[in-house]
Amino acid sequence: MITIIQRVTHASVTVDDEVIGKIEQGIFALIAVEKMDTPAIAERLLERILNYRIFADSHDKMNLSLRDIRGGLLLVPQFTLAANTDKGNRPSFASAAAPDFGYELFCYLQKHALQTYETVQFGKFGADMKVALLNDGPVTFTLTV
Repeated sequence: MITIIQRVTHASVTVDDEVIGKIEQGIFALIAVEKMDTPAIAERLLERILNYRIFADSHDKMNLSLRDIRGGLLLVPQFTLAANTDKGNRPSFASAAAPDFGYELFCYLQKHALQTYETVQFGKFGADMKVALLNDGPVTFTLTV
């Protein structure tokens, strides 16, 4: 799984003019499922996101995690992160999971996130989503598991 996380002051996802996910301060995460991913990888990725120390402590050092600040988490599926862009002018999606498998694993991640963390929202797999966010910093990281 490939993930881009961004520290945000707020973020939201809209589908068909309806806000389906919205958080205040926290982490906005784009999630790509690859062919070789497993539920164990999804669980490990969620733990990394929840415990990744990207929020400032009292000394303005990035020492606090999402759990520490009790911030929001917005998980959004985005298969294009799995693109190989090494050659040519068109991305290859050879490593991306097939849609059915990607959906299944993203649903697993959703279920696990709801059981693990109290303030979590989601984008919609396969939907045309409109994303709005205010990146705080900007602070952005790519996580792989």
